Amino acid sequence: MKRILSLTLSALLTLGLLTGCGSDPTPTPTAASGDKDSVVIAMGTTSEPEAGFDPAYGWGAGEHVHEPLIQSTLTVTNTDLTIGYDLATDVQASEDGLTWTVKIRDDVKFTDGEPLTASDVAFTYNTVKAASSVNDFTMLDHAEAVDDTTVVFHMATPFSIWPYTMAIVGIVPEHAYDPATYGQNPIGSGRYILKQWDKGQQVILEANPDYYGKAPKLKRVTILFMEEDAAFLAVQAGQADVAYTSAIYADQSVAGYSLASYQSVDNRGFNLPVIEGTLTGDVLVRRAINIGIDRQEMIDNVLGGYGTPAYSVCDQLPWYNPASEVSYDPEGAAALLDQAGWTMGADGVREKDGVKAQLNLLYPTSDPVRQALCADFANQLGELGISCTTEGVGWDTAYDRAQTEPLIWGWGAHTPMELYNIYHTIGDTGTAQYSPYANSAVDAYMDQALACSDLEESYELWKKAQWDGSTGVTQEGDIPWVWLVNVDHLYWVRDGLQVAEQKIHPHGHGWSIVNNVDQWSWS
Repeated sequence: MKRILSLTLSALLTLGLLTGCGSDPTPTPTAASGDKDSVVIAMGTTSEPEAGFDPAYGWGAGEHVHEPLIQSTLTVTNTDLTIGYDLATDVQASEDGLTWTVKIRDDVKFTDGEPLTASDVAFTYNTVKAASSVNDFTMLDHAEAVDDTTVVFHMATPFSIWPYTMAIVGIVPEHAYDPATYGQNPIGSGRYILKQWDKGQQVILEANPDYYGKAPKLKRVTILFMEEDAAFLAVQAGQADVAYTSAIYADQSVAGYSLASYQSVDNRGFNLPVIEGTLTGDVLVRRAINIGIDRQEMIDNVLGGYGTPAYSVCDQLPWYNPASEVSYDPEGAAALLDQAGWTMGADGVREKDGVKAQLNLLYPTSDPVRQALCADFANQLGELGISCTTEGVGWDTAYDRAQTEPLIWGWGAHTPMELYNIYHTIGDTGTAQYSPYANSAVDAYMDQALACSDLEESYELWKKAQWDGSTGVTQEGDIPWVWLVNVDHLYWVRDGLQVAEQKIHPHGHGWSIVNNVDQWSWS
């Protein structure tokens, strides 16, 4: 099985190498020219913000969360994913969770020289609530500036993890904000200023000389937007100091560069639709699948060794419940399938009441790595006696089809809301959003977590939603999803560049790498 999979993956990756190799990377001066105050970084083309650098339209937020750099935020996430302060000097929540009072610094100016006050903060949040099509702000009723250094958030519903939202919303100037033009010419108070944006090619950031915090070590940051093969060519030509890459290129070597690997919670996993009368509708089958998968084999054979086993959507984060972890146990998986009545047939496929154990596994056609993981998953299930076919689909139909068929997804965010979005029932539907599943006890724990007035205490409730000793979404519970791997984020880094310590990366291989680019340096 592994030999066949290896050949399949090799063919997929070779195809990836051939497409787009004619691309000519934009020639840009790098530190190799002697400029030790600058850095050039190649990111994927999807990292370029379509709507520009406006927090109201997704900059810093959305699926691929990162620090907005150009704007300041009230809070930040620390390297251990706890909460720290940026503009905020104090954050207090009321007992009922319906009011958040935030004190802010009084020494901050926008790059046009105007002071940043609580009025700008309130304006930003009220604007984002009204305009954002990326983030959900329904939990916020409105923001109010009490005085120049105090903003009060009036919540429509308790939301204990509000500090994680405050960590990604960049503050814009009320006096100079025009939604039609701000994204192209943002005025902020962050570490960097947008100096130049050549759409479809590059963004150039320059250090903000009036920044209130520690002055950035790197004064100029150039971001090139490139397909992966073009980014690799840029590294080979010495035209980028840092460039994103993947396991496709991990066995290559480039003179003057090393391959850096950063851990992520950028996970891959399958939903297992909980539909009565279907194969995955049986909890014993779902449990068998979860322990019958060799995750390390996937990491070694598909990811080239660059990944970690995934057991939940939030591995290693403060709200992760270690009860999610399981050991690879194919014998135990076989016993569970036997217990469920799925007996092995002479053809190596299990059956029950004359029905074959069969699944059609979906993968997005745009992602060769997910396709390879899907093929590996299918082969491993085949060894358990579950016959699988695989099918590539576009995202235009994937969401609908995942309501009845397993689909390989990518998730992982710096907020517990990822758990809520995947497992909590939605509205009057009586089922979760992305795959049929419902557990009232799990819902209750997450509702209690959001209503909690203490962020640290809420972590324990999120953990109980995963497993409380008798129910949850882990192996001994309902296991409506099976998580496979967390994909390491790989980068080519020029020798001599000191990339500062990275916090665990979320889903999305893009702007997260430069969250702390102001702390990078050259030796």
